[in-house]
Amino acid sequence: DRPRAGTGMKRRSLLILACAVAAMPSRAAETRSLKPGQVLRGRFVQERRLQGFTAPLLSEGRFVLAFGRGLIWRVEKPFQITTIITAGGLIQDTSGTETMRLTAARMPFMSRLYNMLLGALAGDTRGLAADFNIQDTTDADGWRTDLSPKQADDPGMPFRTIVVRGRTLVEHVEMLKPGGDSDTLHFLDQTVSTGPLTGDEAAALAR
Repeated sequence: DRPRAGTGMKRRSLLILACAVAAMPSRAAETRSLKPGQVLRGRFVQERRLQGFTAPLLSEGRFVLAFGRGLIWRVEKPFQITTIITAGGLIQDTSGTETMRLTAARMPFMSRLYNMLLGALAGDTRGLAADFNIQDTTDADGWRTDLSPKQADDPGMPFRTIVVRGRTLVEHVEMLKPGGDSDTLHFLDQTVSTGPLTGDEAAALAR
């Protein structure tokens, strides 16, 4: 498994984000989950550590998560790749050209992922509990959620463990794969607003 701008990599990245968001409402006193009309924006840095490579592979970009509308995930470096996921499915653009369109009707995975995001934002983690064992801990540095697959031998589950850390919002997500490769997402400069989407954001989610 090596890095490439393909469906598998995008699914992994999106599922990591789904798990990160899902950890937010599990601590109602310490975290803030989105409400109708709210939008979460921020930056991310992703580190991929592969067996046989001494240095991690880095990518970074921005994301927009609009309650009830969908997710815009823009990788800006080293390549420009935008993934949009809504109730209707997934669209991917590479350097401004549409390279993939998967409808929810044809790809049940997309509906499941979208429902996980919406349920998590509403404080409902049942979508994750069906597939993962969930363990929560809290200390002086914040909170931590450990996720481990209930069926470790499931060929459709490429993760051995997922660790989510944060304080008010999710800040770090670490994913370890069975072969020893790992991905880490760092979330930065996150803001929650009640203002409208920008014209570009609204147009992207309406596609």
